[in-house]
Amino acid sequence: MTNSRFRPVRLATAGVFALAGFLFWVSFNTAQGTDLRTDDSMLRLSDLIEARSDDIEELNGSVGALRREVDALARRDSGSTESEKRVFEELERTAGTKKLSGSGLTVTLDDAPPDATARMPGIPEPQPNDLVVHQQDLQAVVNALWAGGAEGMKVMDQRLISTSAVRCVGNTLILQGRLYSPPYTVTAVGDPDRMREALDAAPAVRNYREYVDAYGLGWSVDEHDEVTLPGYSGSVDLTRSTPVD
Repeated sequence: MTNSRFRPVRLATAGVFALAGFLFWVSFNTAQGTDLRTDDSMLRLSDLIEARSDDIEELNGSVGALRREVDALARRDSGSTESEKRVFEELERTAGTKKLSGSGLTVTLDDAPPDATARMPGIPEPQPNDLVVHQQDLQAVVNALWAGGAEGMKVMDQRLISTSAVRCVGNTLILQGRLYSPPYTVTAVGDPDRMREALDAAPAVRNYREYVDAYGLGWSVDEHDEVTLPGYSGSVDLTRSTPVD
């Protein structure tokens, strides 16, 4: 009777040990001898993207040349009226596939020096994450410029379109398959005064500028009487979409 009373407990104990062993095996198999809590995998991803960046740039150039050739042939053979051509050109301008010129702003963000210290009394000494430009900082500037009426925009040397995504891995920017290091520049065509007001009003931009004052991150806004944005030359095909409810 005594043995049967403790049998469920022994079975439960054996099950716990079996489950623990299984979890250790899964962890080892996933890690393959590496430390799962390091950023090594992210660094390997950054190295891979950097290695492929030149290939992507060359392919984008080829895509752009082919698109221009197709557009020229389409215009020649379409038999469109002048009004239809104007509509087509307006669609191209809105889509960002054509050059855009006008007055505008360039916003530059940069990491602080690695040995930076607190520049104001009463604030703590910086942690490493306090000294670098983050993805949300770039996104905040881009969103503020759009909110300020920007007609078009580029980040570094690439034109942004509706499917563009600003992503960071470590302290590097990945944009449309290419890798960039700071300083980061965001250039927008539009009314400079409206865009400056939008930058000043954006809470996330104000938060970044507090770190500029506290730890010396880079921040500058330069105005242009005339600036030209390149047309987007990459693929415009959607690879994934989600219907809106």
